[in-house]
Amino acid sequence: MSTPSVNVESVTKRFAGHTAVDRLSMQVPAGGIFGLLGPNGAGKSTTIRLIMSIIEPDEGRITRFGSAQSSRDLSARIGYLPEERGLYKKMKVLDHLIFLGETKGLSRAEGRKRALAWLERLEIAGWAQKKVEDLSKGMQQKVQFAGALLHEPELVILDEPFSGLDPINAQTMKDIVVGIAKSGRTVLFSTHVMEQAERMCDHVAIIARGRMVVNGTLAQVKADFGGRYLALGFSSGREHANAALADPRLVARLDDYGASAELRLADGATPDQLLSALVGAGVGLRRFEVVEPSLQAIFVAKVGADPDAAPLPQGAAA
Repeated sequence: MSTPSVNVESVTKRFAGHTAVDRLSMQVPAGGIFGLLGPNGAGKSTTIRLIMSIIEPDEGRITRFGSAQSSRDLSARIGYLPEERGLYKKMKVLDHLIFLGETKGLSRAEGRKRALAWLERLEIAGWAQKKVEDLSKGMQQKVQFAGALLHEPELVILDEPFSGLDPINAQTMKDIVVGIAKSGRTVLFSTHVMEQAERMCDHVAIIARGRMVVNGTLAQVKADFGGRYLALGFSSGREHANAALADPRLVARLDDYGASAELRLADGATPDQLLSALVGAGVGLRRFEVVEPSLQAIFVAKVGADPDAAPLPQGAAA
């Protein structure tokens, strides 16, 4: 068994009396994409900052590549895109990337070569001699993304990397992330968007209120969740479906999206029984399919609403 890229052991971090991370343990396997998931304020960014040695745990231990060295000592092996983007706005884009490469041990010539290649790949080569402040927020995010990958790190840590990007640019970056994992390197990224994680991740961990609630391979998490799920798509008569969908003898849990729905059947209920109830009520269906539970459904079931969650104090991270 290979050494995990990151091992978090019983880690706790507090801010001004608020416990942002509470006895958290998880392993990020070497290779593949690991999704750190959770609602806003769950402790995702705090966990990443702990892994990056930006802050230190109050309790517990974190190792990277099996080493007790801090992330600063292992900087050449790690690429990091923080949630709060930070670039020197008066620097030219190409100069900035070269500078970032040099901080990771690249020569100026090699840094320039790689920077130009990344700018071309991200379709912002025409902005190489522009100041960072002249770029849109989306383009600045691309620059910082390139800076995190320039030195070809073994471990890439991305905190909400697709936030604020338009669909085309988000897809470009997703394709790159998937390519990194296919090359045998490790990606750890945080998100509260379950669709992103479901499409990309090999392993997922869901945290809520600083505690682990789900952890494992995506296939294992879905298998462990259990239950029989149906995906429905309505073509007509949607208003007549409410009685059947609200019947606890048929439906145990419902995620209702209006024109479509995902549900878990009640114990003892069969798909045929629900289908008969819907058709009998005059509901037209364009989809009626037995499916595995989505990560969104698992997330809602495991995390749910948290009306008692206290706001984070100033200085604490999500």
